[in-house]
Amino acid sequence: MISISEAQIIGWLSPILWPFLRVLAVFTAAPVFSSRAFPVRARIGLAFLIAYAAQASMPNQPVIDINGPEALGAVVQQVGIGLAIGFAVRLIFGAFELAGQIVGFQMGLGFASFFDPSTSAQSSAMGRFYNNMAVLLFIVMNGHLLVLMAVIHSFQAFPVDQNFLLALKDLRMYELGADLFASAFWISLPVVAMLMFANLALGIVSRVAPQMNIYAIGFPITLSVGLIGVAVTLPMLEHPFSALMQRMLDTFSR
Repeated sequence: MISISEAQIIGWLSPILWPFLRVLAVFTAAPVFSSRAFPVRARIGLAFLIAYAAQASMPNQPVIDINGPEALGAVVQQVGIGLAIGFAVRLIFGAFELAGQIVGFQMGLGFASFFDPSTSAQSSAMGRFYNNMAVLLFIVMNGHLLVLMAVIHSFQAFPVDQNFLLALKDLRMYELGADLFASAFWISLPVVAMLMFANLALGIVSRVAPQMNIYAIGFPITLSVGLIGVAVTLPMLEHPFSALMQRMLDTFSR
């Protein structure tokens, strides 16, 4: 008669359980993966499949007793690091959305906002447009594979040791928050510069010809210049997106 002990079951489940929790936490927080169109059962199944398939490329996982007190620390660590990876990816999309809001404000479309049911928040038209461009770049440039690569590499930089506070300290997520605003301003800088020159030209025209109603022609001109600037700079969005994705990958791979 074949008998299986509890220690054997824990030895089989422990190496796959902690990667499964970390990948599932990433799917909970990362954009595209956390979409409402992605069913919960499909996320769970895909997370288990990825955790199982990645066993060959991951370092040896420690065997932690699931019934022991150290299991709680391991669960908190895996969920925390997974949420941090998803949050880092969400910051990249937030940088593009903030850049769109800056461009829309300079174009005079700051009032063009609407309720976005996907995020349950108020969103501007240009911010949503830039966010959709980020989603398309994420899919076209295999961003989902980079996210999974960051998860696999994170087990080398942050192994399963139940020390969540030390891992949180080494992540330095506040640096990614600072990069959010810097990256947003760099992405929107070309269009903002074009709009600044357009406003400067309108100011000169208003001084040369005071009888011209600058308010009547100013809005169509700034709107047209802004749309032209957005169309010209759209092919250049690949470079900041790839740089931000590489920064995210380096954060969890050191």
